[in-house]
Formats: sequence, structure tokens, C-alpha cells
Amino acid sequence: MTRSAKRPTGSQPPHDRNHPMTAITPTGCEIIGLGHHAPDRVVKNAEIEARLGLEAGWIARRTGINERRYAADGEALTDLAFAAADQALRSAGLARDRVGLTLLATSTPDHLLPPSAPLLAHKLGLTGSGGIDLTGACAGFLYALALADSFVKTQHVPVLVVAANILSRRINPADRGSAILFADAAGAVLLAPTTRKNAGVRGVKLASSGADYGLIQIPAGGSRTPFAEGVPIDDTKMLIADGKAVFAKAIAMMVDTSTAALASAGLYASGVDHLLPHQANARMTSMVAHQLAIADDRTLSTIANFGNSSAATIPFTLSARSAERSYKQGATVLMTAAGAGLTGGAILWGW
Repeated sequence: MTRSAKRPTGSQPPHDRNHPMTAITPTGCEIIGLGHHAPDRVVKNAEIEARLGLEAGWIARRTGINERRYAADGEALTDLAFAAADQALRSAGLARDRVGLTLLATSTPDHLLPPSAPLLAHKLGLTGSGGIDLTGACAGFLYALALADSFVKTQHVPVLVVAANILSRRINPADRGSAILFADAAGAVLLAPTTRKNAGVRGVKLASSGADYGLIQIPAGGSRTPFAEGVPIDDTKMLIADGKAVFAKAIAMMVDTSTAALASAGLYASGVDHLLPHQANARMTSMVAHQLAIADDRTLSTIANFGNSSAATIPFTLSARSAERSYKQGATVLMTAAGAGLTGGAILWGW
């Protein structure tokens, strides 16, 4: 028998954001602000198809992508992250000195050292916030969200979670596997404690498969192959060793972790109001939805116009589609991703 998602009844109103958190006894975590940002430069498929010698329409047929955004020269990761995070903070109307932690999910920080999150927090005026980067590839936002939810519920302070990438500088323009997919963007969510116990993470499953570590990588730049004179420039760019294997293994990981997250919450797929898969490839999104038996009209997507910005795709899409979806209190959002590592997971979020 199919079980529907339970809708909270008689729940208390959310906290007053202008009073101290100690005035309530929080048991849940709610999203109080959303933000997203993509650079101005639009790169259409025709430009890439001409460079790679592909026939017109080849990219759209295989990926569902029509265009993507690239950062401008001189634009850094924290510039994109700032725009998305500032929007989330402004939409919430929360005093910035009350944010207790800033988590930045990225594979393309401003510098290898120091981390970029402290600089982002400084630019945003978050004077009371800690800050740290998380490198989880395409699943980075989900890992950050899971950690942030726990921090909010135990420390009773707001947390800013931002995911951003500038992947246009990490792809090999001559490599078809990566050049047709990746893009630049940022998304942000601002979390805060609430008295509604069903708000926040209701089910979560995180996964990894180190046996598939070499399927997607940037060969040089780490401790295994440090930057040095004579290192080929292509070794500093992204390499997808086996696109078909990545496709199949990512789908399996997203479906398996989604099923586990639903089970941990005691729900079936019929109880999901919104499905938000990582925007890697439109065919992948459709197959994940199909295997979970979730209808297309419940699936959120931005891949056609913004491509694959790795960890940023989920918060970017959540924010970009918020006006048309009007997420309602009590709604459930199933978010899932898989990427390099392989690392992945799923979170069932109670709105």
C-alpha cells in the first residue's frame, strides 16, 4: 500500500528572527533564505560544437543542455558565491552577525590555500561566523547541508550553506566529455532553527565508492602529482576516463541513496512533492526520476539553460525555481547527487 507524506498539523509558528534563539526550544531546521547567481556570459552549444567538429544539435540530443554560463576574466569563485549568498541573506532579512557558520561547497576555490569560506563570510559581513570549504565534487552541497542541519539543531544558530564552481577554467576545451557539460554558477540556502520538528533533514544517506576514484579527476595539482615545471597543461584540466561508466554508476548511486533516505524517513516516493537531482545530464535526471517512480511534473531542472555546475546545481535550481514552485510548509524535497570520487547521497528535506 502506498503511503503519503504526513503533513504537520498544529505546529508552532517559526521563530521570530528578530529575537534571540534562546527564546524558543528549537527542534527542527528551516530554510529561511534562498539565492542563486550565474555569470553574464552565455555560451551556446553552437560555439562548442564548432570547436569540436560536432554536428548541430549533437550536444542537446545527448545532454539536454542548450547553453551554459562562463565567468568573466578576473571573476573569482567568491564573487559568484557572494552574489548568491547575499541574495539569500537579503531575502531572509536576518541580522548578519547572527549567522554562526558558513559552509562553502566548491571544487574551484579562489586559492588552494587559504580556504575561501572565511573570505566569503568577511565580504558578506558575517562577523560572528566560522567558515570552512568542503570539497565533495557534485555531492558537495548535500554533505554541507547534512552537516549544517545538525549544527543548526544542536547549536541553535543560523548557518549559511553556499555551493559554487567556476568549472569553465577546469575543462579541457578539446575534450568532448567535459567541454559539453560543465558551467559556472552559485546557489545558497540560509538555515535557521525552528520549533517545527519535521522541518529540515527527515532522511539522509551519504555514500562513496573509492574503487571508482579515477573515473573523474584532475590529474595534477595535488600531493600525488604536484604542480611543477614541465607538468603538461592538460594534466591540470578535468579528465573523464569513462563517461558510460560514470553515467551508470551515478544513476545507481542516486537511486540507491534516495531509496535509503526515503526509507529512513518512513516515506515512499509518492510522498515526495519535489525531486531535485543534481543537474549533470538531462537523460540522467529522467532515468533517476523514472527509477524512483516520480513524475516529471514533480522534478525540478535548470540544466537546459545553465548546464552542469557540479555542487552548485542543487541550490541554484532550488532558488531559481522557487517563484514558480512556491514551496509550501510541510512539503518534502528529495535532493540527490553523485559525482567524482565517486561520492554521492540523498537528503529528504521537510520544508
